[in-house]
Amino acid sequence: MSSAWFPRCCCPLGGAWEGNGLGLTSPVLGEGEAGFCSVGVLISAQRSPFPCKEPEHARTNSEPVTPSEDDIAEAERLKTEGNEQMKAENFEAAVSFYGKAIELNPSNAVYFCNRAAAYSKLGNYAGAVRDCERAIGIDPNYSKAYGRMGLALSSLNKHTEAVVYYKKALELDPDNDTYKSNLKIAEQKMKETPSPASNLMNNPQVQQLMSGMISGGHNPMGAAGTSPSTNDLASLIQAGQQFAQQMQQQNPELIEQLRSQIRSRTPSASNEDQQE
Repeated sequence: MSSAWFPRCCCPLGGAWEGNGLGLTSPVLGEGEAGFCSVGVLISAQRSPFPCKEPEHARTNSEPVTPSEDDIAEAERLKTEGNEQMKAENFEAAVSFYGKAIELNPSNAVYFCNRAAAYSKLGNYAGAVRDCERAIGIDPNYSKAYGRMGLALSSLNKHTEAVVYYKKALELDPDNDTYKSNLKIAEQKMKETPSPASNLMNNPQVQQLMSGMISGGHNPMGAAGTSPSTNDLASLIQAGQQFAQQMQQQNPELIEQLRSQIRSRTPSASNEDQQE
């Protein structure tokens, strides 16, 4: 999709941003939260989980024209072949067929959603997320795309985001038992998932480093049963900096793991194997 700025963007949650989209308050987000719309996705201090549909008037001449009837028919044939490959569990072949269908008719949300399912079967959950975003951008009321997005995000351990998408899928398809089941699982996983800080403090290597600092006379909290003074608090900050430096020097892999966990905790599709 184009990375151009769009003068107006509408979101399936009901929010619309007018003007250039910069520095405005969105009804989708909280009051005072400014943001913008780029690449057809609503973004702010906290990114909206739902891609926005690109306005017709914002499309450039470089984008594909409306496919011919022959292209539409051939794309449908390729999609059907992709579905057959999914049934035969030839997922790489299915990805290829869906991709060819998309080339002929890139405005069909079903093709992206079906390819997302194939990507998930191959363990390419990031690819599944991208295709679900494209499908939702084309058709914001496509419940299966929200459901499959939830499944992909759950597989990436992004359970908070997955819950949002499962709820949206259920809003569009309230009687879908798969969405209900997956939502309950994601909500439970969200409660069970410890924070990165908790993971860090429970790491035996971190505990060993902290124990070494304290036993080495770097206990900034003073004697047991006493409150830290201003100097003690300054020492605490200094000790924290020293601890971070030691962590970086002695175990850079652990630091990188922590950073990866933090990056992954930002706000997929249902486990339906049937293709459209």
